[in-house]
Amino acid sequence: MARVSQEHLDARRRQILDGAARCFARNGFHATSMQDVLGEAGLSAGAVYRYFRSKDELIEAIAGEAFSWIRAAFDDAARTTPPPTPDVLLGRVLRRLLIDEVPGGDARAFARLVVQVWTETLRNDTLAATLAEGYGGMRLAWAELVHAYRANGQLSSDVDADHVARTLIATAQGFIAQQALFGDVRVEILEEGLRALMSMREPEIS
Repeated sequence: MARVSQEHLDARRRQILDGAARCFARNGFHATSMQDVLGEAGLSAGAVYRYFRSKDELIEAIAGEAFSWIRAAFDDAARTTPPPTPDVLLGRVLRRLLIDEVPGGDARAFARLVVQVWTETLRNDTLAATLAEGYGGMRLAWAELVHAYRANGQLSSDVDADHVARTLIATAQGFIAQQALFGDVRVEILEEGLRALMSMREPEIS
């Protein structure tokens, strides 16, 4: 019997995950059955269950990938030297997530999947732990950005690095949520809005 190559096994696993992701993005985790996944992937039950024993395993695998993509985008942006201003920084992160490397090329579908993953962490302790670990790592990485801003004289030395990191992450999360809920949200809108807020000055008191 011919031996199945690792490349073939990886491609089949990818086929299953991509099919499941399309189903989950379209109908949600709990309204999607394994039969739906089989039909979307175009595979038999035996072929799918060889890789994933249950829908929960599929959800955890897809969630893990989504966490990894998001974490990588944030980490890469945080390593930029010298660090760009927040509007440029967040623009780079979101373009990578929703345009350049979005699985399947559908930004809204990917954003919907991410929001569902976040929701799933409220009932799945394994996913909650993975999310907490990733979020903690992103906070540390982006806090380092704040230290760089301070060293460059762009921020006051008394600015709390973790507070700024949380705010930057929250801004990106909010943009992803808007994309999931409403679609057709251009990254340029976020960049322009942030630039406008960054240009605000205290009103003169006469």
